[in-house]
Amino acid sequence: MKKQYIIPIFVPHLGCPNDCIFCNQKSISGQKENMTKEKAKKIIDNYLENIKKEEAEAEIAFYGGSFTAIEENKQEELLQTAYQYIEEGKVESIRISTRPDAINKETLKRLKKYKVKTIELGVQSANDYILKRTNRGHTFADVKKASKMIRWNGFKLGHQMMVGLPESTRIDEINTAKALIKLKPKMVRIYPVLVVKNTKLEEEYKQGKYEPVPLVQAVETCKELVRMFADKKIEVIRVGLQNTEEIDEPKNQNSEVVAGPYHPAFRQLVESALWYDAVVGKIKKLNVKVKEVEVTVNPIDASNVIGHKKENITKLKETYDVDLILKQDKEMKQGKSKIEITKTYNDFLEE
Repeated sequence: MKKQYIIPIFVPHLGCPNDCIFCNQKSISGQKENMTKEKAKKIIDNYLENIKKEEAEAEIAFYGGSFTAIEENKQEELLQTAYQYIEEGKVESIRISTRPDAINKETLKRLKKYKVKTIELGVQSANDYILKRTNRGHTFADVKKASKMIRWNGFKLGHQMMVGLPESTRIDEINTAKALIKLKPKMVRIYPVLVVKNTKLEEEYKQGKYEPVPLVQAVETCKELVRMFADKKIEVIRVGLQNTEEIDEPKNQNSEVVAGPYHPAFRQLVESALWYDAVVGKIKKLNVKVKEVEVTVNPIDASNVIGHKKENITKLKETYDVDLILKQDKEMKQGKSKIEITKTYNDFLEE
């Protein structure tokens, strides 16, 4: 199976009818100028130079703005540029990211003409009050309508949601996940809210009107969301913003992040927490005092089982006085595990 390779083209704020209070795409993308077809072509060519065609399938992805709300001539210009690479056999498909209220029959017809395969909707929340509070400019009814139209027209549907929006609670975020599951997306992105420079949210943070979600709480909520989507076979393709020069520790000079649950390995924290729960769940089912547990996984999952900086090993020892032994097996399916209790305290006392 060939590796999927994304070629990201950022169109920061293009098509956005208003500024969401948490958003400054030009800051976090590191791209201050608008995208042109010449710039897009240069980016695509640079990426393709490093992709071995026989080993990978490439997809051009337009991120950072509301693509289908961009002026039509500009949409056509960018789509034509990307479509040229499909015609030449260098790229397999195109994906776009957009607003729920910028989807209609004419738009979908245009996207289909240029072989767009995936449409991701910025949902953020299923709570209309929170959407209004964050100046999203659409309702959840728009999300439901757009999602159905996208699926009915044969596109792959993706959703993006956020954790820690102003006045949003963990219950709101759980309910958002439940509402999205009903709309049957193929994939989801989950983003904890970070306070970014030059946004309305930064003003609220400095005025004491907004308090970011603590890192531990963000991890716990995202863990539950990932579990919910996984149970319904919905792929979670990202958890947390990608670490870049602009998206970095707030204390770093070049970082655009002012505050919030930032961590360079946020997804690993979430996935490690899920593995920890799985191991502890196995231990709690036994009516004996466990001394040692052996976990066999695919090598790809090994670091998450151990935890960031071996956190899971430490927590198991400190909380339950249990030693974690990790074994790796390439034949084990990624995400699956074999958990065995290899030593109880009765065994330990008999030694």
